[in-house]
Amino acid sequence: MSVLSRNIFVRKTNGFTLVELLVVIAIIGILIGMLLPAVQSVREAARRTSCSNNMRQLGIATLNYESSFAKLPAASLFPTLKLDGSDFGDSESRNGWSAQAQLLPYLEQSGLASSINYDIGYKEHPPITFGDSTAQISRFRIPTYLCASEINDRRRGEGTDEENYPLNYGWNGGDWLVYNPDNRSMGSGALLTNEQNRLSSFYDGTSNTILFAEVRAYTPYFRNANLDSELDMPQTPEQVIALGGDFKTNSGHTEWVDGRVHQSGFTATFAPNTAVKYVHSDGNVYNVDWNNRQEGRGGLADPYPTYAAVTSRSYHPAGVNIAQVDGSVKFINDSIDIVSWRNLATRNGGESVSF
Repeated sequence: MSVLSRNIFVRKTNGFTLVELLVVIAIIGILIGMLLPAVQSVREAARRTSCSNNMRQLGIATLNYESSFAKLPAASLFPTLKLDGSDFGDSESRNGWSAQAQLLPYLEQSGLASSINYDIGYKEHPPITFGDSTAQISRFRIPTYLCASEINDRRRGEGTDEENYPLNYGWNGGDWLVYNPDNRSMGSGALLTNEQNRLSSFYDGTSNTILFAEVRAYTPYFRNANLDSELDMPQTPEQVIALGGDFKTNSGHTEWVDGRVHQSGFTATFAPNTAVKYVHSDGNVYNVDWNNRQEGRGGLADPYPTYAAVTSRSYHPAGVNIAQVDGSVKFINDSIDIVSWRNLATRNGGESVSF
């Protein structure tokens, strides 16, 4: 065999052709494509488990609160004093503390809670010192209130005088009416505005009533349409959009300290993850919530009732996590019958819920 023949032979046995290399790359790409969904699925399962654990802690914290006071926390606890120590007038705006703010001592956040004077509104409250930071209470991040799947885990208003951290778990405000200051009537949900509910009022049973459900941070919403008549519950998203109001592009569920339903609650007007689409004049389509009147905005003598369509939403595929009043946690599919969903959101409707 000649030298030339031997050299050719060696090159053929020790190298790859371009075609072979491309085939190997293609196979690797296919394998990665097959494995990636599985990896993403495992990651989402872990996030959903973490989310369920957060909700379980919320449920246990609420029951511990009830054990201490024989009552549940208020959905929104109105302040009684101004910063200067004087009393509020009946028509003066009040910035009520959320149930989540009231639950801090029962979520291993007693150090933070010990600096709060709940008699003063959260916006008027002086800065507090916690750890190495001195700031408004609203800017602190509470890990238990955030789902690992939330894509907007960031402070709103960074660098301004009104920094706020969002949340992903909203208290149950019922199915439509949340609060009517004119006659002090309350909604049908688990927690009440400026009033503390008792477990004895849950005629449907604590295992048949939602306490908290998931919500998305930075939700667009309408507020303060200020319709003073009794409003029938809308049956379609289009009916809600037609009610109008002051539109905010992305600030719903961005203030965990704020007890108003569009910031720290939800209602069961629509099933989980229902798209309530609003086409804005800027050309964008927004998935919105709606609130007729911010609770406490006009004080105790406000003539406008709070009706609200604040939908439970999550980033989990096909549903949302809920915590029930008995402390149990369940995953509810988007396909749940709307009647069953609304029944779960009422404490004393006399319904038998199956899902």
